[in-house]
Amino acid sequence: MFQVFHSLAAGVLTELNLHDRYAKTWGVELRTVEPGAATRQYTDFLLNTAWSQEPGTAAVAMSPCMRLYAFLGQALAAQGQASHRYSQWVDTYSSNEFETLAQQLEQLVDNYAVDTPLLHRTYRYAMECELTFFAAAWTIVG
Repeated sequence: MFQVFHSLAAGVLTELNLHDRYAKTWGVELRTVEPGAATRQYTDFLLNTAWSQEPGTAAVAMSPCMRLYAFLGQALAAQGQASHRYSQWVDTYSSNEFETLAQQLEQLVDNYAVDTPLLHRTYRYAMECELTFFAAAWTIVG
């Protein structure tokens, strides 16, 4: 289990580097920007779950994000569009490496999550956080 979490953490570092490159391109300093309410709600939930629950429940909390990003990346890549400003994003999330990370996380869920009402609430809340996170993009004033 430790090796899988280590692989997932390495994937997060790859993501952070991707986001850092985008931020620099757009003139955003990630170390000083304040996260929006939806982002804060989601990350606080993930951190609280990781620190207070069993590894299987933490994996359940993370799985909607991983699966959604893999799905979106693969769906966008399947359209075969030419190079554009989000090409690196699509390349990252449609890659075999990211799909492998999503599958490893799902394997942790299968192997370590105990089917309880808490697990169902955790998954549902993670899905609600995803919805709120994406919906926030429509309300951001540029």
